Amino acid sequence: MQQATNHALAPDVLVRRFAAAIGAAHVISDPAELLVYECDGLTHGRTRPELVLLPGTAEDVQAVVRIAAEAGVPLVPRGAGTGLSGGARPVIGSAVLSLARMRRILEVDLENGWIRVEPGVINLDVTRAVAGKGWYYAPDPSSQGVCSIGGNVAENSGGAHCLKYGFTTNHVLAARVVLSDGSLVELGGPAPDAPGYDLLAALVGSEGLCGIVVEATLRLLRKPEATRTFFATFPSTDEAGNAVSGIIAAGILPAAIEMMDRLAIVAAKAATGLDWPDVGAALLMDADGTTAEVEHVAARAVEIARAAGALEVRVPRDEGERQLMWKGRKSAFAAVGRISPSYLVEDGVIPRSEIARVLREIEALARAEGLRVANVFHAGDGNLHPLVLYDAAVPGQEERAARLGGEILRLCIRSGGSITGEHGVGAEKAAYMAEQFRPEDLDTMGKVRCAFDPVALLNPGKVFPTPRLCGERPGPYRPHPAEVAGLAERW
Repeated sequence: MQQATNHALAPDVLVRRFAAAIGAAHVISDPAELLVYECDGLTHGRTRPELVLLPGTAEDVQAVVRIAAEAGVPLVPRGAGTGLSGGARPVIGSAVLSLARMRRILEVDLENGWIRVEPGVINLDVTRAVAGKGWYYAPDPSSQGVCSIGGNVAENSGGAHCLKYGFTTNHVLAARVVLSDGSLVELGGPAPDAPGYDLLAALVGSEGLCGIVVEATLRLLRKPEATRTFFATFPSTDEAGNAVSGIIAAGILPAAIEMMDRLAIVAAKAATGLDWPDVGAALLMDADGTTAEVEHVAARAVEIARAAGALEVRVPRDEGERQLMWKGRKSAFAAVGRISPSYLVEDGVIPRSEIARVLREIEALARAEGLRVANVFHAGDGNLHPLVLYDAAVPGQEERAARLGGEILRLCIRSGGSITGEHGVGAEKAAYMAEQFRPEDLDTMGKVRCAFDPVALLNPGKVFPTPRLCGERPGPYRPHPAEVAGLAERW
């Protein structure tokens, strides 16, 4: 089986064919315009694509995929380009398939609690479309104001409130998907527990390797009756981590509980003007549900935070002040640009009980490299987001930052965790997959991918540390029985 990497048609012929399929205005080939698509939100690795294609309908996507498959042109699906693992980074000789034009909300069914959208619809716009009726869409990445549903499905995006409400996979009921041969399939259905194999579960989080989502049916939730929020400060991340462990151990399930260390707080203050104090760590927690429940839960959580060593506990006076607190947290990634010329966002998971120890080890690793790390993360489920600060203009610092990021991922693995919680593996973390998974595990994952895309047309070179052609086994080549019998040939 051959990977789709060799163009069978001349570039000008390809451009004409794609233009005939989706319109010349939606085929980008100018080198200057292609620069925009060299990377996603992870900017320290760049590859310029050969073309960028902007289909406007599911039929356009099918046409593009068929032309690419015939010509042997790898396709890199792209949503809003906010990903942080290089998942939408082009590979050499590839065309980027951007779904940014497909931004229609197709159907809303509040009686059954779902909404059907195209992949380019912005995450927050899903909630805006139904908020007036008392509904919302739960997954809320920090980039929810700009990231798109197609990318969320590809990456299985989470967000601050995933502790209680789960990740994207818990909120996708159905999807229409274009496979690598241009066929259109429907997975799942608007009713829960669709019959048959749960292929939707394999698709969500597959990072564009299995198919291109052209429609998604999303589960909607009723807005909770009440939400209570508090912001607590601590001398260090040790006390803040103990507070998190104490709150969860008490049987409290917060809607969200976020932690920021001193550097992250400094950055958020610089970006938003919040009057947060200069402290070692801070927690921001939401409790939601019925009024009686959240009043009790929030009061109990504040007691536990004070017992763990909280210096101050603030409760917002109104919804506007509450939203400002969350703006400080959700702006943290971008805000770090106020205190560092360059930074690398990592994403790993550890057990909650290991938070304090792991943060101390991250600090030690950073000192050894002569760099700083700002930490802001979903403390309730141990999903770390260390931001490695460096200056790309200083020779060697970018390499040291990448090395430090890798050591942080290894620390997560050693601590019983994972190399990613919600940002995906993409190009950045593929090399660490073999440190977390056995060869047999990776081989099984590869077979699942090949069942969807046997020619590796879609997003090649991502996720797997040593990509193999579908059907190949590691080690010396051994002829397949079908080849020996003269029923197939290797080409």
